[in-house]
Amino acid sequence: MPRATARARAPRAVKAPRLATTRMPPEWRRRSLWSALVLLVLALLATLVWLAGRYEASQVQSRLERDAAEAVGEVRSALTRNVQSLQALQFNEPTPQVWMSEAQAFLRVHRELVRIEWRDPAQKITAQAESPFSVPVFDRSGRAHSQADVVQTCAAARRLSGPAYSGSYFVLLAEGLGIEVMELCLPLVTAGRLTGYVVATYSLPEVLNELISRQLTRSQEVSFTEGDGTRLAIRGLARRGDRVFTAQQLLDLSGTTLVLRLDSWQGAPDFFPNVLTALVAAMSLALFFILLLLGRDMRRRLKAERDLAEALAFRKAMEDSLITGLRARDLSGHITYVNPAFCEMVGFSAQELMGHSANAPYWPPELAHEYQKRQAIRLAGTAPPREGFESVFMHKDGTRIPVLIIEAPLINEQGVQTGWMSAFLDMREQRRVEELSRASQDRLQATARLAMVGEMASLLSHELNQPLAAISSYATGSTNLLREGRHTAADMEVAMQRIAQQAERAGKVIKSVHDFVRRRDQAREAVTPQALLDAVMPLVNLQARKLVVQLQLRVAPGLPPVLCDRTMVEQVLLNLARNGMQAMDSPDITRRVLLLDVKRHPDADERQLMFSVSDIGPGIAPDVAQQLFTPFFTTKAEGMGLGLSLCRTVIEQHGGSLRFAPHTPQGTVFSFTLPLA
Repeated sequence: MPRATARARAPRAVKAPRLATTRMPPEWRRRSLWSALVLLVLALLATLVWLAGRYEASQVQSRLERDAAEAVGEVRSALTRNVQSLQALQFNEPTPQVWMSEAQAFLRVHRELVRIEWRDPAQKITAQAESPFSVPVFDRSGRAHSQADVVQTCAAARRLSGPAYSGSYFVLLAEGLGIEVMELCLPLVTAGRLTGYVVATYSLPEVLNELISRQLTRSQEVSFTEGDGTRLAIRGLARRGDRVFTAQQLLDLSGTTLVLRLDSWQGAPDFFPNVLTALVAAMSLALFFILLLLGRDMRRRLKAERDLAEALAFRKAMEDSLITGLRARDLSGHITYVNPAFCEMVGFSAQELMGHSANAPYWPPELAHEYQKRQAIRLAGTAPPREGFESVFMHKDGTRIPVLIIEAPLINEQGVQTGWMSAFLDMREQRRVEELSRASQDRLQATARLAMVGEMASLLSHELNQPLAAISSYATGSTNLLREGRHTAADMEVAMQRIAQQAERAGKVIKSVHDFVRRRDQAREAVTPQALLDAVMPLVNLQARKLVVQLQLRVAPGLPPVLCDRTMVEQVLLNLARNGMQAMDSPDITRRVLLLDVKRHPDADERQLMFSVSDIGPGIAPDVAQQLFTPFFTTKAEGMGLGLSLCRTVIEQHGGSLRFAPHTPQGTVFSFTLPLA
């Protein structure tokens, strides 16, 4: 019996655990989900705290790197200024006594320097000055032990043709002390010849103390180190903490490289900001749970409100993006809707416009009766033209606004007309553009007149050069004759006559240029070629004597006169002759000959004379020839680029042409033609 009972109970004992596994109560399932959610939130908060700590560390490291870069920049800038100041010590070739006095004054200002030496090209010390703020650095060890470093540094400076720095080395002072120093060698070169050296000794601790901002050394430890980490000089006291942040920057100098190191000690991260972050996260989580609880009851309402809000937002975005005014009216003519663009157009708010039918506030009083008739026709069912019609509205401030109105029936979802929808286009901008177009035509005419004024100014400045230069030359010559007492009445009379002639010529140039720019017919006259040449020869001779040029005139006999504006053609001859002589102004050209030739045009059918100016200069390059007559193009440093352009314009206005061609065996020939009288 006991065994049978055991066999009967055994299956029930096995089945009970299976039921417990497969049928978990709902409360345990919810607890498991809540536990998983809590663990997830805790993991997120821990991650947030860890990321906050990493962010704080990265901020400290970034600030330290930035401070190191700024410190290197400060040191490099200060060393550059010191080089310039050391160069100034040699200004005006001072005596050793004067140099020592100025060097002592310089050392009193720059504590980072402990010694300055003036050496001759053989590295012998001519004069020296010690810093007044420390004992002489080489009294104990002597200068000879560092002479090799100085010589090597000066050799590098000579190769670089500029300052060079030596590597740092330790100098033993009294009482077992010492400092790390660095040498600067600055070669002194006069007229390409080495005259000596300026050797300056820097104290690395004082460089850190004087050339780096006090703010850095107050909160951080700044040091110069070697590549293996050996510290050469240290400045600054830092508060010790749990974490150390280090930044290194290379200070590249001519001849050597130093490593600037910044060390900053930070304490353990403050706990309060992390707690604040956790509190914000916890509050956000609590708010999320509250919204979940409320969401079950408000889900349907929120969905309906969201759909409505999206529809309203979409509609409002469309209305606000339009620059076209919109107005809706019902079948009785009352305004039921206006958009912001329409309100802005007429200056009335939507509340002021709603419900108006007759005598709308934006109707001009003088046109109100006409608009009422038009509205009655529209409300009777007559459809307006699809392309619209123009009208005039009145702004709230009384301004009249031209508008283009496009109207269409307003149909609801059942297909029934409930009113009229009108679109309004502001035509003021179009009217303004039309006015601007008309005004621009007037401005173009005014601009053309201003361009003529500018052209006249350029012509005057170019063409008055020669007569004014001649007046100055004659006046200078007369002054020299008066000063030396070699003048006679005849000489002075000739000089005064020449000055008067050139002044009269300047007046004629002004009048001719004025008439030329205004495009009026110049006062042309019959002038013989010889008379034109005789008029410009005094000025040409002056230029020829100055540039050592031999002039040759060749005028064919029996040439008839030409019809021209005498002053302007004389300026053309003068400009071409002057250009030809300047083209030969080169040391490579020993024989300088300028030929002025006048003959009949080779073509027998042409009733013209040809004037030629030939030089034996280097000729005209192909790239220059393409733009030789372009205004403001010149190959002269002092030229304006207007001479040849104006010469061609003058000749073409006379009915001739100006050309150039190569001259045999070398040089250039400029030729122009003028019609016979």
